[in-house]
Amino acid sequence: MRRFGATGQFGQHPVRAAAAALATVAAFTLTCGIATAEHPVPAGPTSPSDTATQASATPIAAQPLFILTSMPGGWFERTDIRPVLEVHDDGRAVKRPDAASPDRAPDAAPQQVNGTVPKDVLTAAISEVQALATVDMGTPNVTDQGTMIIDFLPQQSAEDAHLIVYAPGVTDGLDEDQKANRTRFAALYNKLVDAFTADR
Repeated sequence: MRRFGATGQFGQHPVRAAAAALATVAAFTLTCGIATAEHPVPAGPTSPSDTATQASATPIAAQPLFILTSMPGGWFERTDIRPVLEVHDDGRAVKRPDAASPDRAPDAAPQQVNGTVPKDVLTAAISEVQALATVDMGTPNVTDQGTMIIDFLPQQSAEDAHLIVYAPGVTDGLDEDQKANRTRFAALYNKLVDAFTADR
């Protein structure tokens, strides 16, 4: 497992979002080259009416609590990596179903769907990600076999966790504990993605 520290001393969401983005870039660079990842934070409203409009139109309020990113093998030249799922602490979420799809052209923006993730799923996910932050998930001796990342960014930045699994489909060279930890990571990742319900 790799953990990248966040710049908690500043205590500002945009700075921590940048730290999460840098962690994603670093992970991709280590495994297969140079790429970029964006976790944009929209500009704040300028009037009460703008606030009401934004609240009803988008779930993006500040920094997401969870950011899930998947980078398939063979994407070492791509610079359009986007999160698959972003979830806020109130359960509001943004899902990009084709963010990691091999069928998405490099110049095509991924689809974006607004929705929610149940509170009980978030509560369980917080406990599990904190537990996974203390274990070893191993690093296979291969490159360009994909990467999966879970960024956890709570209000207390000292508790940030950036969990990275390199070559998630490869088990050669890993011990049984590392394999079990990777299975737990995948279960957490998939549980958050599968718990998403689109707005109607």
